[in-house]
Amino acid sequence: MQINPLKLSEEIRGIVCKTIDDIELRKYFRFRGGRWYGGVATADCVGCCLKCVFCWGHLTRDNPREHGKFYTPLQVFSQITKIAEKRGYNKTRVSGGEPTISRDHLLQLLELVDQTNYMFILETNGILIGADKTYAQQLSKYDNLYVRVSIKGCTPEEFSKLTGASPEDFSLQLKSLENLLDAGVACHSAVMLSFSTKESMVKLLEELREIDKGLPNQVEEEYVILYPHVKKLLRRNNIWPFKAIEP
Repeated sequence: MQINPLKLSEEIRGIVCKTIDDIELRKYFRFRGGRWYGGVATADCVGCCLKCVFCWGHLTRDNPREHGKFYTPLQVFSQITKIAEKRGYNKTRVSGGEPTISRDHLLQLLELVDQTNYMFILETNGILIGADKTYAQQLSKYDNLYVRVSIKGCTPEEFSKLTGASPEDFSLQLKSLENLLDAGVACHSAVMLSFSTKESMVKLLEELREIDKGLPNQVEEEYVILYPHVKKLLRRNNIWPFKAIEP
């Protein structure tokens, strides 16, 4: 049975978010530093609106009630900036799940980061931003923000096979790029290519070019990292990548 990512996002939000005194708290399961982007302080959140067959964080994604603790935006800000300062990073991010599910929490966090010199990289599947252009308009207020839209597969069929969502929802990811660019938000797309053919990649590049001529030149190639638990998940879903990365 195919999932409805917009409906699922509301269901997950009811589990991983709560509001106290007009402040939205969200569940996170860890805070860490890492080598991505040349060094970035990361807050790993709980909960996503897709069910990707290659997700390294599927254990927390599929059991949001059992994993993580609630943090305020200020607490998350304090954790990631402490890591960034200690390690000499100039970048921060939220990863591990889908950051856009907790809209108020994310915007409150961005307000805090925007008062510093740290860049915030928003890693998102784009679904919610594509479904509501006002989300992109709100994000445009933050000078320190850069958005990385991670597109799952190159065609509606590949997207559905990889995420469990309907093929029609693939367009929301592309629409998110359009909404972000229209709002003046700096962004690019990363594309999961491990399960794609050359023909489908060419087709996606054509669609990106229709949105903006510069988008195809900025595509970041993304490939599955074959962690042991990811291998188990792939075998369980009876799918295997054409190309992958060993951890």
